[in-house]
Amino acid sequence: MEDNSETHIRRSLSRGRVSFEMRLAGSFDQTQWTKRDSLLRVYPYEDYENQPYSFSRSVSVSSSHFCDLDYEEDSEGVEPIVEEDADVENPIPVKVPNTREQPIPKLAKQKESRLSIILLDQGLLTVYKRLFVVSVALNLTGLALAATGRFPYAKRKAALLSIGNIFSLNLCRSEAVLRVVFWVAVKILGRPWVPLRLKTAATSFLQCLGGVHSGCGVSSVAWLIYSLILTLKDRKTTSQEIIALSSTILSLLCLSSLAAFPLIRHLHHNVFERTHRFAGWAALALLWAFVLLTTSYNPTSKSYHHIKLLSLMEEQEFCLTVGITILIILPWLTVRRVPVKITAPSNHVSIIKFEGGVKAGILGRISPSPLSEWHAFGIISTGKDEHMMLAGVVGDFTKSLVLNPPSHLWVRQLHFAGLPYLVNMYDRVVLVATGSGICVFLSFLLQPCSANICLVWVAKHIEQNFGKEIKAIINGYNRDKVIVHDTAILGRPNVSEMSVDAANKWGAEVVIVTSNPEGSRDVVNACKDAGIPAFGPIWDS
Repeated sequence: MEDNSETHIRRSLSRGRVSFEMRLAGSFDQTQWTKRDSLLRVYPYEDYENQPYSFSRSVSVSSSHFCDLDYEEDSEGVEPIVEEDADVENPIPVKVPNTREQPIPKLAKQKESRLSIILLDQGLLTVYKRLFVVSVALNLTGLALAATGRFPYAKRKAALLSIGNIFSLNLCRSEAVLRVVFWVAVKILGRPWVPLRLKTAATSFLQCLGGVHSGCGVSSVAWLIYSLILTLKDRKTTSQEIIALSSTILSLLCLSSLAAFPLIRHLHHNVFERTHRFAGWAALALLWAFVLLTTSYNPTSKSYHHIKLLSLMEEQEFCLTVGITILIILPWLTVRRVPVKITAPSNHVSIIKFEGGVKAGILGRISPSPLSEWHAFGIISTGKDEHMMLAGVVGDFTKSLVLNPPSHLWVRQLHFAGLPYLVNMYDRVVLVATGSGICVFLSFLLQPCSANICLVWVAKHIEQNFGKEIKAIINGYNRDKVIVHDTAILGRPNVSEMSVDAANKWGAEVVIVTSNPEGSRDVVNACKDAGIPAFGPIWDS
């Protein structure tokens, strides 16, 4: 080895959330050199496929998303590093500046608002927003025609159209219905002869059905306001009880819609979830009273008469209300309190194990208290005897799983399909995950999959944070199919470039990413710029 050869050394200090990378000149053995604690490795430059690694400073920002790459740690200082077996005459110490003595200057780049990324940077004309606009526009058109007398049916049945929108929004959110829809989509569109553009269009639509849900929610309020105005103009044909019920239902729908407003939903998710649930249940109960009273009311005698069930079943309002009730009750019929085994490989992640196998691409919900909150996680399973969830610590509930793991949890035994399930629709796919987001993809390695997949996982301190069991799953596959980048060893990469490069090498039809909002946005945009279809989580997913 020549004396002037250079070897690159990387070292990341978590204190101050700053990564230091250093270049030292010296004479080192060309074999891999590893510090005993496995946190620092020295590689010859020609390793890593001759990639031009440079040494600079990278800053990671604190966050509360389970897919983030960095975790809060506290490293007081770093002692000089000396390798006893290195082939040098004198040990060479590697000193890292003391962060207390030499404070790190602040970078000019400001942290982006996650809310702005969720609502704006993912695009002003996303499929979700287009579906929302179309849903609202169609309803407003019908409303305008009714108000001008060109749509007499809608004017006569304004309350029915409001109920119809409520039925539609529940249909778009029914996990049982969507499980069937996703299965049918994969069976029909997952054939080699189906055009790729049709597959990606179906993926976009199914992922963004929340836009229809939101649009129908706003439209139901609009139709109910119109119906109430018509009722108040002609008080002689109705009763005070019906007017009171209409007004109360309208108030509950407005409250539920306001709670779902992105700002409130993002900053106060528990408030949104509980308000949405309990206001919805109260509105459903009052809707039943409204339907029964309006059906049995006689405007001539100004009294209520007895109505038979067969006559009631002929009313459209009754049939839609029955449908709404079934859609709301169905998932709650599968709620059970089940025993769980929870282990915590680190303070950042817990592994929750359940009995029973689950198909790849399926997600599940768990809760410490079923009436207060539910949390969705990807499921890891061989499809046989058991399945598990990987829960990154981002809030009080996930933190309690690490600090005070319960012996039982509430679950919905009706698991639901999401974006990962649509992997089976394609032939060749690159899956990109950061942090705990790996959980939604691991089942594709453990079970037979119709798609040929390549997995890219970027995380920090993989074995220390995620445990030997997760690492063993990953290590069971060759490097061509599974690319793992440990940021504690290799530094923080450009995940977008990694994703595009992996997609090109794999010949992927599509890239699917699970990361934080910033990471997902960057990967999706980079892939689309390279002409590769890509999908990632949206704010309403």
